[in-house]
Amino acid sequence: MKMLLLVVIFVMDIVRYGRMQITLNAPIVRNYPCKGIENIDAIFEIGISREEQNKYYLNVYEKFSAQSRMEIKFDSDVKVTLFEEPYIGQPSNRVNDTVARVGTFASNFEIFVRFLQPMSDLSLLVRGPQTGTVPYPTSININSVEYCTEPAPGFVDSFLGGYKGSALAALSVPPGSCGRRKVVHTELIVNGQPTKPGDWPWHGAIYRLEQSSVKYICGGTLISKTFVLTAAHCTTINGGPVVPEIMSIIFGKYKLIGGDIAIQEREIYRNIVHKEYNPRRLDNDIALLQLKSEVIYDDYVQPACLWHVNNYKKIPAGSMKGTVVGWGFNHNNTLASTLHQVVLPKISESSCVKSNIDFFGKILNDRKFCAGYRNGTSACNGDSGGAYQVFVPDITADSSVDAPGSWHVHGIVSLALSRPNEAICDNTQYSIFTDVSAFVQWIYDYVKTDN
Repeated sequence: MKMLLLVVIFVMDIVRYGRMQITLNAPIVRNYPCKGIENIDAIFEIGISREEQNKYYLNVYEKFSAQSRMEIKFDSDVKVTLFEEPYIGQPSNRVNDTVARVGTFASNFEIFVRFLQPMSDLSLLVRGPQTGTVPYPTSININSVEYCTEPAPGFVDSFLGGYKGSALAALSVPPGSCGRRKVVHTELIVNGQPTKPGDWPWHGAIYRLEQSSVKYICGGTLISKTFVLTAAHCTTINGGPVVPEIMSIIFGKYKLIGGDIAIQEREIYRNIVHKEYNPRRLDNDIALLQLKSEVIYDDYVQPACLWHVNNYKKIPAGSMKGTVVGWGFNHNNTLASTLHQVVLPKISESSCVKSNIDFFGKILNDRKFCAGYRNGTSACNGDSGGAYQVFVPDITADSSVDAPGSWHVHGIVSLALSRPNEAICDNTQYSIFTDVSAFVQWIYDYVKTDN
């Protein structure tokens, strides 16, 4: 087994590496992502900013003939950029698309490189889509030959510096009682149909005083006894924060209008809108509502878990699916009378953009993601601010119907295309969600130890 080789070489040191003599500009860590394979290594820079710590360079020392093909599978979402020569501490030129091209498969976490001309020794910049998530290769196949029969994931985890004294990429999903239902139903729930009371005890209904009446405006997710996560566009008017005195939120609510089993209503003490929220593009569409008084955890009111970097490695392989709940518009174009749920697959950025390049090509960025179908099933008006929540089993990859586990907030319902000439969502288009992964530290800066 290869031991981790820590290479700390300071500015302007010179080192001979294989056929090359390189001038290094930064301290680096070198390791092998596949046990027993020395012609593939990984380089990680030490001391870079927290925002850059989700990347490393994967170097492949091979000769590729024209029409060669390399396929790489990763254990989580990944973005890959090709460079002309191995990265050993200094930049290289990007590969011209007449020499080689990189693409994605329909399945998640897998890319391919097709070589149009002969090429030797290249580097791939491997980057997670959000801060704190480091994708590791699980398979490297070159011309139908597997080079990575024994992958060694986690080879840079111990070097992630974190931020303000707390590391974002821990080695395990933290334990706790968040995201777990207290009321268990045996009835099957059909996709898009009403839920049962107690199914989503962290989902709340946000209300706002408008003129002389109180109106339901959005959903929100309880993440502690006094904090609620929602979308910034739900808590602002013309881009400015709404005064907290005219807002309230009700938990344990099942019927939008009428009595419920055990509701808890709370007034809002503080409306915290992300300082970089852009109301025109809905960038950084995230807000926290701090309650005036604590909720009481019971069968119908519980906190959800926040997304954790290693959740990717615990959920079953294949397309990620999340559940969105709310009182959003139904097939009759009216708000649902009871809480509904819909299960939506997460869509790759490339597939999303290709579905409507004029819209998604301009609006998507690395702090958003796409999910949904194009068959009439989607999040819609009234669902805004609610969670895109993913079930994470306690036992890795447990896909059984009764698997124990917890629900984690991976996204926030943010944006959907409207129908032509109507202010109603177009349910034949994908929906856009704020990626909570990119804001975990921002959330913790406020919530801290409030449990």
